[in-house]
Amino acid sequence: MTRFRVVDAFTDRAFSGNPAAVLVLDEPCADGRAQRVAAEFNLSETAFAVRLPPGSAADYELRWFTPAVEVDLCGHATLATAHALAEDGVRGEVRFATRSSGVLTVAERGGVLWMDFPANPPAPVEVPDGLAAALGAEPVRAAAAGTGDLLVELESEDAVRGLDPDIAGLGAFAERGVVPTAPAAPGRPYAFASRFFGPNVGVPEDPVTGSAHTALAPYWAERLGRTAFDAVQCSARGGLLSLELPAGAPGRVRIGGTAVTVSEGELRH
Repeated sequence: MTRFRVVDAFTDRAFSGNPAAVLVLDEPCADGRAQRVAAEFNLSETAFAVRLPPGSAADYELRWFTPAVEVDLCGHATLATAHALAEDGVRGEVRFATRSSGVLTVAERGGVLWMDFPANPPAPVEVPDGLAAALGAEPVRAAAAGTGDLLVELESEDAVRGLDPDIAGLGAFAERGVVPTAPAAPGRPYAFASRFFGPNVGVPEDPVTGSAHTALAPYWAERLGRTAFDAVQCSARGGLLSLELPAGAPGRVRIGGTAVTVSEGELRH
């Protein structure tokens, strides 16, 4: 039997943030089985971590599956995996070897788990024809990121929160996801808000998307003139992320958050 945990990431309370299933394994899981397990959990991501031999460039191999596909980068499931390992007594910095995103590290600082990810600064693009109709709001500007996401800035946080888009229709505008975003409303304790719609990867709306913030962080850093700030993803569950663009590590972004284990059990098949 295989142990699993469901962990809510980017939150300090159960039943909020973004849930991920986490399996820490002794040996790799075959691709087809991993995809079937992810489809069974039917969460936005299921993470599979396998301990690597001593002397390896990383401590664990880490892979992430949506109910439909394997993905190249996932923030909340990485945070969830680091949280699960900490529960198992793993201390200090943890290094994860990934399929396409290099070695990712996670370290605890001040009660927060900080992930070190490659930054994906987005490039400005023309607002695509038909996007406003599918989104249900008029974009201010748009930018394309290496994550396969289309960032769409709206005029206000209220506009982002009030969206009720044609989710299937949004699949025509980005390989992975459409990410509406806006500066925070006055008086908020965070710098900007966002949401994430990913019908092309089997995720109609993701509650909190760490990987999208590898593009959102440099986008808003340029616009706000800051390199450290908090952000909120204002889905129904919601989640808070802390972001840093370290001066001594160009091309990287640090994403901080907390997590809560809400259930655990065993796969019988």
